[in-house]
Amino acid sequence: MSPFDIESLRFDGKKTFRMEDATTKIDDLYTDDVDYEIQLRHQAAEIADLQTDLYADNRYGLLAIFQAMDAAGKDGTIQHVFTGTNPLGLRITSFKRPTDGELEHDWLWRSWRELPERGTIGVFNRSYYEEVLVVRVHPEILTQSQRLPAERTDDLDKVWKHRFEAIRDFEKHLYRNGFPVIKFFLHISKEEQADRLIKRIENPEKHWKFDEGDVKERGFWNEYMAAFEEAINETATANAPWYVIPADDKKNMRLMVSRIVLNELKKLPIHKPEVNEERSAALKKLIKVIKEQ
Repeated sequence: MSPFDIESLRFDGKKTFRMEDATTKIDDLYTDDVDYEIQLRHQAAEIADLQTDLYADNRYGLLAIFQAMDAAGKDGTIQHVFTGTNPLGLRITSFKRPTDGELEHDWLWRSWRELPERGTIGVFNRSYYEEVLVVRVHPEILTQSQRLPAERTDDLDKVWKHRFEAIRDFEKHLYRNGFPVIKFFLHISKEEQADRLIKRIENPEKHWKFDEGDVKERGFWNEYMAAFEEAINETATANAPWYVIPADDKKNMRLMVSRIVLNELKKLPIHKPEVNEERSAALKKLIKVIKEQ
């Protein structure tokens, strides 16, 4: 088992993120499958306990965003990291291609609707970052599908600049109101993605997970890497950091993500409800009433 500095994965605007320097694989953080399960269950249990405290305190919320190339393991990571968390305190939203109704609004509108309430953890499987990733790689989406006034899309460089600015303002607003944001880029290699896509094809039971469009998007790999690099550098801040997670090994990835979520929750000044002796005494008197009913 190899020790690993989680903070080395964090980008908060103090240093520049360079895609070419980002690894997709590290030495194992676990000795074997049993050790992996023990670590993950322990961390998931701690997350669940802290979410309970978060809910009881009812002042803060947390938004965790997951972005990645196809087959990087977003769904499985979310499932494993938040196993055991009370569903009442967890809100998971998977963003797909915008609907006609969503396109009638501005590009941040559908994200506003899905934000977590105080006391809860919100998880975005993809997010408003698609607007500076897939739309950046395929600008025809912007000019042909998103119904913006033509004069607003004449200068695409200005569009991306304004969208990065809007994202920073959006996340700053959330932080100021008690909703810090943590963002995960699950960084998978092109070779590992190919292996996973092929396995989906070879296994009929996984055909439902395969989208022919994933193959098309692999042809834009370099463009996506450039878009991710710029998006991370433009939106990484102290109060809304990015974590670039090596994703070639799913077990390592899940352990790192769960540890980071746990660390971020521990940073919140969550107060457990204070015990009121007068109220406690009054409640104890109700025990007799309950037993007599």
